[in-house]
Amino acid sequence: MSHDSIASPADTATVQAETQAFLAGLTRTLDTWFQQQSAGAADISEAAVPLVESISALSTGGKRLRAQLLYWGWRAAGKAADSTVPLEAAAALELFQTAALIHDDVIDRSATRRGMPSTHERFSSLHTERRWEQDPAHFGSSAAILTGDLALTWSEQLFNLAVEHAGHPSGAAEDFATMRTEVMIGQYLDIHAEVAGPDVPRDQAVQRALDVLRYKSAKYSAEHPVALGMLLAGGDPDLVRAGRAFALPLGEAFQVRDDVLGVFGDPATTGKPAGDDLREGKRTVVIGLHFERADRADAEVVANSLGQQDLSEVQVRAAQEALRRSGALTATEDLVERLTADTFEALDQLPVGPVVRTAFRTIAQAAVRRDR
Repeated sequence: MSHDSIASPADTATVQAETQAFLAGLTRTLDTWFQQQSAGAADISEAAVPLVESISALSTGGKRLRAQLLYWGWRAAGKAADSTVPLEAAAALELFQTAALIHDDVIDRSATRRGMPSTHERFSSLHTERRWEQDPAHFGSSAAILTGDLALTWSEQLFNLAVEHAGHPSGAAEDFATMRTEVMIGQYLDIHAEVAGPDVPRDQAVQRALDVLRYKSAKYSAEHPVALGMLLAGGDPDLVRAGRAFALPLGEAFQVRDDVLGVFGDPATTGKPAGDDLREGKRTVVIGLHFERADRADAEVVANSLGQQDLSEVQVRAAQEALRRSGALTATEDLVERLTADTFEALDQLPVGPVVRTAFRTIAQAAVRRDR
């Protein structure tokens, strides 16, 4: 079955209606949570309110890919559309992602996120505007770390509520803990690769990049959300395994595409400057494939660009051209196509009804077919 298969109009309409209702409910759940937390922070000190505001700003909007995958994982196991469980669990995932983004921006020293100032830049600017004492940048980074930690705390609280309201189903809490552990280890592997990358043999560079991609991003972007929805619903172990088989290559395809956008993406689409991953020294799959394939001159062009914070647009374009000449960009696009094929092949084997299959197919198509 082609991943361009056309669903019936009735199934598509059902998916759209359910998804819209779920996302509206998720927005209400998060808004209510932020209102409660803002009031609680204000009771402690008015100075603490910007912590809540920063988390709320970064948790608003976006594609909510993880939330949708969790919801349809819940529905795949036959549970009701109007339950509060997937809303609470999805809100937990959104807050976990917010925490990861905040910490990631501190680590990468990224000035922007989704076209807006990153959290540490928001706090640094607040320091400057108020003419406070000491170093604005240090205050910004410190406040962002604590803001990310607060989002992590709330994420756990909300997921615990979901587990409680679902009747403490087997495996759900454990999978949520595994997801968090994997992301933290994957994040460390990412920063380790930035500094230890030159020591990695060429024939291991791509696998090292794939390990970072899988554990830092791909599993928590797709595999765990689908599995968590199914586990919270008390899904059969065979269903959960099939859900993971579909979602893992989807998460990997999504992230490999994201890494391509990190070098070749349009800032108007990505919300980050062109070539931002080069400036951050990211040893992604496309970079690993380049070092495997490039001649010495083109290898040096890209190597010299990695980690250079002041990289100019001219230097970014030179690195992009080198990546094209080596065939790394084409090879990376081919990898995305293979992972995409694996995704839809596994989806065809997933033991679910036509509505859930249509939902998963729609999400997958949107995830893997983003424009530069």
